[in-house]
Amino acid sequence: MVGKGKRGVDPALVLKNQRDEITGCEIYSRLAARVADAKNAKLLSDIATSEKGHYTILKKYSGVEVKPARFKVFMYLLFARVLGLTFALKLQERAEKGASDSYAGLAGSVPEIAAILADEDRHEHELIDLIRESRLEYMGSIVLGLNDALVELTGALAGYTFALQEGRLIATIGLITGIAASLSMASSEFLSKRQEGPVGESLRASLYTGTAYVLTVLVLIAPFIAMNNPYKALGLTIGSALGIIFLFNYYISVAKDLPFAKRFLEMAAISLGVSALSFGIGWLVRSAWGIDV
Repeated sequence: MVGKGKRGVDPALVLKNQRDEITGCEIYSRLAARVADAKNAKLLSDIATSEKGHYTILKKYSGVEVKPARFKVFMYLLFARVLGLTFALKLQERAEKGASDSYAGLAGSVPEIAAILADEDRHEHELIDLIRESRLEYMGSIVLGLNDALVELTGALAGYTFALQEGRLIATIGLITGIAASLSMASSEFLSKRQEGPVGESLRASLYTGTAYVLTVLVLIAPFIAMNNPYKALGLTIGSALGIIFLFNYYISVAKDLPFAKRFLEMAAISLGVSALSFGIGWLVRSAWGIDV
C-alpha cells in the first residue's frame, strides 16, 4: 500500500523513483561482487551505497519500504555475464539518465532532488572509463569478421539459391565457403595486427575475427538445413542477417556510446544490396550455363 507521503508530494512518483534507487543499489552491489579489480569494485560498491542513500531520502516522503525489481536485477546480471560488464553498466547509466525526467516531477516538493541528480551525474562520469574489456578492445576485429560474413555469405547464399535451388546443397556449399573465408579473414587479421603488436594480441584479434565469422555463417545457413523451400530459407536468412545487424549495432551503441540508427541502416543497406546483386548473378549464371540441379 502506498503511504500518503508528505503534503505536496506525489506518492506514486516517489515510490517509482524509490524502487528505481533500491534496484540500482542491488544491481551495483551485485556487480561489485563480480569485479576482480579492487578499485573498480570499491567504486561500484560506493555507488550502490549512494543509491541506497537516495532510497532512504525518498522513503521519508513515501512512508513505506520498497523491494528491488528482482527481474530487472536478474536481467542486468545476465547482461553482465553474457555481454560484458561494460554493457550492463552503460545500460544502467542510460536508465539513470531517463530517471532525471521522472525526478523533475518531484523537484518542487522534495528539496533533496537537486543533490540526488548531482550524484547521478557524478556516477555517470565515474563509470565512463571504469572497465576495459577485451571484447571491446578487440571490437574492430569482431566488426571485421561479422560484417564480412554478413555481406559476403548473405550475398553468396542469395546467388547459390537461384543457381542451385536445393537447400541442403546450398547449406553445404555455404558452410564450406564460410569456413574457408573465416580462416582467410582470421589469417589476414593476424598478419595485419602482427605488424602493430606482439604475437599474443595478434592471435587474440584473429580469434575474435574468425569466431565472429564462423558463428555468423552457422546462423545464416541454418534455414537452408531446416527448410525444404530454398526461397523461404533465403528470406529467413536475410531476416536473420538483419536481426544480427540490429542486435550487434544496439550492443555497440550502448557499450561504446555510438549512434545506432545510422550504423544499422548502413550495414543493412550494404548487406541487402549485395544479396540482391548476387541473386541476380545467380539467375544469370543459371540461365547462361543451363544449370539444372
